[in-house]
Amino acid sequence: MAQYVPNTKSEQLKMLQEIGKTWDDLVAPIPNNVRLNRELDLPPGLSEFEVLAKMSGYAKENKVFPTVLRGAGAYRHLIPSVVKHLSSREEFVTAYTPYQAEFSQGILQSIFEYQTMICQLTGMDASNASVYDGASAVAEAVNMTVDRKRRKALLSANLDPQSIMTVKTYTQHLPIDVEIIPSKNGRLDLEWLKNNLSEDLACVVIQHPNYYGILEDTQAISDVTHSAKAKLIVSVNPISLALFKEPRAYGADIAVGEAQPLGLNIAFGGPYLGFMATTNEMVRKLPGRIVGQTLDLDGKRAFVLTLQAREQHIRREKASSSLCSNQAHCALTAAMYLTSMGPQGLKEVASQCYHKAHFLQKQLSALGFKLKYDQPFFHEFVTTTPVSTERIVQHLEQHDILAGLPLGDHTMLWCVTEAVSDKEIHTILRLLEEVSK
Repeated sequence: MAQYVPNTKSEQLKMLQEIGKTWDDLVAPIPNNVRLNRELDLPPGLSEFEVLAKMSGYAKENKVFPTVLRGAGAYRHLIPSVVKHLSSREEFVTAYTPYQAEFSQGILQSIFEYQTMICQLTGMDASNASVYDGASAVAEAVNMTVDRKRRKALLSANLDPQSIMTVKTYTQHLPIDVEIIPSKNGRLDLEWLKNNLSEDLACVVIQHPNYYGILEDTQAISDVTHSAKAKLIVSVNPISLALFKEPRAYGADIAVGEAQPLGLNIAFGGPYLGFMATTNEMVRKLPGRIVGQTLDLDGKRAFVLTLQAREQHIRREKASSSLCSNQAHCALTAAMYLTSMGPQGLKEVASQCYHKAHFLQKQLSALGFKLKYDQPFFHEFVTTTPVSTERIVQHLEQHDILAGLPLGDHTMLWCVTEAVSDKEIHTILRLLEEVSK
């Protein structure tokens, strides 16, 4: 540890004694199976070409599926070549997020344009420059709503499990009570929510479409939440907003989500992009950087980091968040994607996702894959399976197709985007008919 941490063994021991902990106590939350429980036995230095050959060998071990039927928070969409071309330009790739306005008007403008598009999608008044990912956005939103009198957060059981875990991680040492709202037939149990409102309720957090692809009764949830004077936080799929009501329309106070579908490759798990938007009423609680538009001394349009009293580099102990940092290049890429697609293009993508998913679901039903939750859905749905999910995954994998996500031995979460062609869907149905016999 001393080789990588800039303090001595004696200093480390003194700090541990001060807090009454051992090193093992500090790392206890880390699962043992992911810890490095041995010394690193690194080989001698290799030449550039030997390293390249070794890394190329590792890369060949990756399995890249041309056809993907799995979502659950990470989605494969078609990305216009102009997005990849422009976002990979040197001036964008090498630029760092500025703390001072005079650093780079270009980067500030790119963030401002991104914020504007997120507000247009969600119907909100203000957006920040982004946070690490969708799960972080949910946790940061919960922190926005808590005050001295209201310290309870109710989270839908139908949230992405990673969002739930992240909220619990953020709040584990804070006086915030996190409780899970049970699910009923794939949707939030509205009666349970009505019966568990309290004066200390700060927020209700839902996902729409939820983790199982189902559309929640957002207006009813909003009405119940606001009857207790609590805030409604909604995690949304940004592609779905081209078809469905924007969060502001049904009374959401904070809209968050994962913006990976907006032009970002799945890329073996990241980096991703968490977006956050809210109303003018709550903008001063919005964490992270916010870029605003103004005029310089010559009356020309200029961009600045604004409302910085919320930021940790101004008022450390009073900052809205001590962890948030925006994903500047990912946000730039998302803005490029939205610009290249335009409103009509985005709507066409969402429409194809919706109709292809519903077509596959109907065809699967005829093969014995019954819809588990009879609820409206966007582009993901859960079915029971006539044979084990393990067998389905293996059979499709043999044909370079990544099956849906197994939720159990005979339950699977399927996802269809515009990236799955009609020809591929018919091939999938043929293969599933084979494996189901």
